[in-house]
Amino acid sequence: MAKFIYRMQNILNIKEKLEEQARNEYAAQRAALNEAEEEEERLKQEKSRYEEEGRRIRNSKLNLRDIEENANSIAILEGFIREQHKAVLKEEKKLEERRAELEDAIKERKIQDKLKEHAFDEFKADLNREEAKEIDQLTSYTYGSKK
Repeated sequence: MAKFIYRMQNILNIKEKLEEQARNEYAAQRAALNEAEEEEERLKQEKSRYEEEGRRIRNSKLNLRDIEENANSIAILEGFIREQHKAVLKEEKKLEERRAELEDAIKERKIQDKLKEHAFDEFKADLNREEAKEIDQLTSYTYGSKK
């Protein structure tokens, strides 16, 4: 029996590798986004601690220097938070780009899979036609030899 050989198997293999690479890039970008979000959350928590400390300082004995230092610390942290939020947005944009690349790679691989299936179906149909032809020849030979 004949063996099916897909003549564009090397292209399919390349598409599968590209899809795997896109998946890895997407995962790496997702990790970078998570890290940026965690850093932003850490900065927000630190700001909350400073705000709480500021309330405590204002409720205790008034020390203008401590209050001013606390206000400066909060202002600096707010700047860090804004910058980190920009970084998070940038990472989200990159993640969206990686997702689009991954979708394209998946589509390309699926196209190659469909082409392979179609080629295999054609191969089976050709095989069936050859079998039918051989059966017809055997039948006509057997029928002809009886006469």
